[in-house]
Amino acid sequence: MSFSRRNFLIATGVAAASTTVLSACSSSDKGSTDKNIPSVSKAKTMNIPVGTKADSVGPAPEVPGAVTGGTIYSLDQFDMDHLDPAQIYVSTEIGITRPILRGLTGYKLDNKGGATLVGDVATDAGTMKDGGKTWSFTIKDGIKWEDGSVLSMDDVRHTFERLFASFVTEGPRYVQQWMVGGDKYKGPYDGKKLDSLEISGNTVTFHLTEARTDFNFTLAEAGYGLVNKKHDTKEKYDKQPFALGPYRIGNRDIGKSLTYVRNEHWDPKTDAIRNAYPDKYVFQFGFELVASTDRYIADKGNDQYAMSIFNEVAPERIAQVLTNATLKKRVLTQVDTVTYYWPINMTRIKDLKVRQAINYAWPHQQLQTIRGGASTSELATTILSPVTPGYEKFDLYGTDKKPGGDPDKAKALLKEAGKLGQKLVIAFQASDAQVKAAVAVKNALEAAGFQVVTKQVDKSTFYTQIGKIDNTFDLFGAGWSPDWPGGYSVFFPCWDGKNIGDGRSNYAQLNDPSVNKAIDAASKIVDVDEANKAWGAIDRQIMELAAVVPDYHSIRNWMYGSKVGNVVFDAGNTCVALTKLYAKK
Repeated sequence: MSFSRRNFLIATGVAAASTTVLSACSSSDKGSTDKNIPSVSKAKTMNIPVGTKADSVGPAPEVPGAVTGGTIYSLDQFDMDHLDPAQIYVSTEIGITRPILRGLTGYKLDNKGGATLVGDVATDAGTMKDGGKTWSFTIKDGIKWEDGSVLSMDDVRHTFERLFASFVTEGPRYVQQWMVGGDKYKGPYDGKKLDSLEISGNTVTFHLTEARTDFNFTLAEAGYGLVNKKHDTKEKYDKQPFALGPYRIGNRDIGKSLTYVRNEHWDPKTDAIRNAYPDKYVFQFGFELVASTDRYIADKGNDQYAMSIFNEVAPERIAQVLTNATLKKRVLTQVDTVTYYWPINMTRIKDLKVRQAINYAWPHQQLQTIRGGASTSELATTILSPVTPGYEKFDLYGTDKKPGGDPDKAKALLKEAGKLGQKLVIAFQASDAQVKAAVAVKNALEAAGFQVVTKQVDKSTFYTQIGKIDNTFDLFGAGWSPDWPGGYSVFFPCWDGKNIGDGRSNYAQLNDPSVNKAIDAASKIVDVDEANKAWGAIDRQIMELAAVVPDYHSIRNWMYGSKVGNVVFDAGNTCVALTKLYAKK
């Protein structure tokens, strides 16, 4: 659902941050025999049902035992690159904006974090016609912006038309690619309308170029959150979006803190998704993993009311925290849908045997140990996670048998290709933690006959740099969670040749005609079981091209303060559910 690119940031970020060697809690096998550690490969396949019209009626169900008032804090590494919904496609940005942004549809959580797709500002999850080429949504009455003005149909139209503006480069591209006439439309700022977006009374209708039976799931993306037309400041909207949710931005000190206060014009009767227990959220940035974990362990002062959107338990503290029954009670452990991987730049590494050699040589086991062992991850051999519909188990490069890598096999392939000494430029985030990961990767690949150059790239520009089509890197860390349960939202954004471009998600720049054709064909299969088989086959097809090195499937471990109530996982948005938290008295 959008590690959506949603999980791209966490993919690269968590992988980047969680890289300090931990001697305990490591594992030499793909999974773990420890019954206290959840298994990704044995977890249930992710499924999100579509709710009824009644499910879309507010207020949201009360959280048992929750109380109103107080402040929730966060301890996290860095501020958000984007808050403009049109630019949001990263898990942390998705998670942090759930209290302030609303969309046509969204995910309603039960008390265990299970998700159901419902209408958010819409009265239900949408009405489909023409086999999925036409979708209509009726807007609820009584929804107001933070200044008390009513959500208008002009706002709804403007939200989707501005997606086509040239300054929108980072968010999801589904709507732009599916709307009739979208290939020629340039946005609303010259006064032109998109004719395939039809407004009639309080109903908006989307006319698509192809049947999309999952379009209502698509619109649950944070990237399609609603924007106030009157207050649209274009590029500047990224710093101060207008709120429709139960909270609005109070203060922001970019790079240091972000504060939410109550939106007095939010009516809970219109919102089936969000609760609003704390009076305030204070998100604090600049905390590395060890620093935040130590503060959670100490559990003093305001830190008792703190949680993290991004920061997980530091690898150095995994054993201490997860083997201490008292501390472990304050850890949310969750199998995620994300697969972290290393795209291989296909425009630079054109020889198949070279790409295969990289896969054979990859030090999966060493990197898992650096992350903290089996408590944090299972080794990956596929692009799809085992919890994503369509997953098929296979292992083309011997990871299960030789998790530490097979340098002899890799070197033999390089010899066959006449590429012994092949230079590889690999981008890592500039941090002490990433230095350790870089050393492990460099040593493994050089043992296989490569010449490796590691490049440390500033955190604030890392994702922008690897997202440029003319970047100078051969490999870089990335990752993905499906935007909604199914293969399309993994393979279309990340592996279809249509999505090559600055700011797009096809980081490997794979443009293989057979893969493109297979993705297009699979997207048209109506039968769910047959479609899932097709997506599993595409996974294998891409891995046969060795366009990527799958690294690991994530097991999240978020720690929090003793006075934070109801810390649960939002399965729809793949993040901590901020609007379900409360501050204990």
